[in-house]
Amino acid sequence: MQIRKGDIVQVTAGKDIGKKGKVLRVLPRANKVVVEDINRVKKHQKPNRAIPQGGILRIETPMHASNVMLLCNKCDKPTRVGSKILDNQEKVRVCKKCGEIID
Repeated sequence: MQIRKGDIVQVTAGKDIGKKGKVLRVLPRANKVVVEDINRVKKHQKPNRAIPQGGILRIETPMHASNVMLLCNKCDKPTRVGSKILDNQEKVRVCKKCGEIID
């Protein structure tokens, strides 16, 4: 999976298409990501010690990784991600549009 925690991504499919957000969590086995303020749903929470009054919470749910694209730092456009091996045998992610190193 080419998307990592802390990356800025843009949604390419679904109800939040076109929105940008920061990746909060990556679930590689399920091939899903959790993005900040994207794909939010209402959850009815019973009162407990952490939330004494209970109520309806708005939480972010995981969405499939194919529905988001990484935003390049330089060109600020959603891009596909390639990989490149540097001289010191380090593998880095590369923007397919401008060739800029993402890491």
